[in-house]
Amino acid sequence: MKIRQILQGKKINALFSVTSHTTVYDALVEMANKNIGAVLVIDEGKLSGIFSERDYARKIVLKGLHSEDTLVKDVMTANVITVEMEDKLEVAMQIMSDKHIRHLPVMEAGVLSGIISINDVVTSIIQEQKSQIASLQGYISGNYA
Repeated sequence: MKIRQILQGKKINALFSVTSHTTVYDALVEMANKNIGAVLVIDEGKLSGIFSERDYARKIVLKGLHSEDTLVKDVMTANVITVEMEDKLEVAMQIMSDKHIRHLPVMEAGVLSGIISINDVVTSIIQEQKSQIASLQGYISGNYA
C-alpha cells in the first residue's frame, strides 16, 4: 500500500495550518476546534514546520512559557520530516517508529499534498489485514475468484 492510497481513503483530508507568527494559544484553539493533534506551519505557501501537542507540552508548559505571548516559530518543529505520495506504507511506519513522531506531511513533486497520522497508518494496516484474511478464508473454503 502506498501513501497516496492512505490519503485517498481518509474521510477528511483537509490541511489545517497556521503561520509561524501565530501565537501558540491561537494555534491550540485551531487544533482544538478541528480536533487535531498537530497543525502545519505554512509561510508564503511553503511548509515551514509543524506544531504539535507534544511541542506544546515540552516547549511551553515544561519551560514555564505562556502560550498567549509565544509565537509558533519559537517552539515548532522546523526540520519537518515528510514522505512522498508514492512511498510505501512501510516507509511511513519506519519513520514514525524511528523518529517517535505521530504526524507526517505528504509531498508530491515538492508540493504539500496532505498529512497522515499514526492513526491513519494503523487504520490502513487493519483494513489491509482484514482484506487479506477475507481472501485467505475464501481461498481455503474454495470461494475465490
